[in-house]
Amino acid sequence: QVQLVESGGGLVQAGGSLRLSCAASGRTFSSYAMGWFRQVPGKEREFVSTISWSGGNTDYADSVKGRFTISRDNAKNTVYLQMNSLKPEDTAVYYCAVRTRRGGYDPGDFGSWGQGTQVTVSS
Repeated sequence: QVQLVESGGGLVQAGGSLRLSCAASGRTFSSYAMGWFRQVPGKEREFVSTISWSGGNTDYADSVKGRFTISRDNAKNTVYLQMNSLKPEDTAVYYCAVRTRRGGYDPGDFGSWGQGTQVTVSS
């Protein structure tokens, strides 16, 4: 079982940047594709980005494409989400998770969720 801990959230002005980190425990981290999701109160958890086990393949939600970049360092058991040109609508709790089913972008296709980190973008 992989355990995940997110960090790096905070308050930033619109147009600013943040880098989120997701540190994983367990020796099998490098075997898993990983994903980032976000959630605002009263709404469903929303897919943001995913990265393959090697880092060679990435995918993004249309709402963040061109602004966010996912990456990973398997030697450090960490996956990152670089967020640039932030908008107020990016405000949410951001979660990382392990992909447990191939191909999908629903929360049900992922597991071992971290506790989340709050990102707040002021206008």
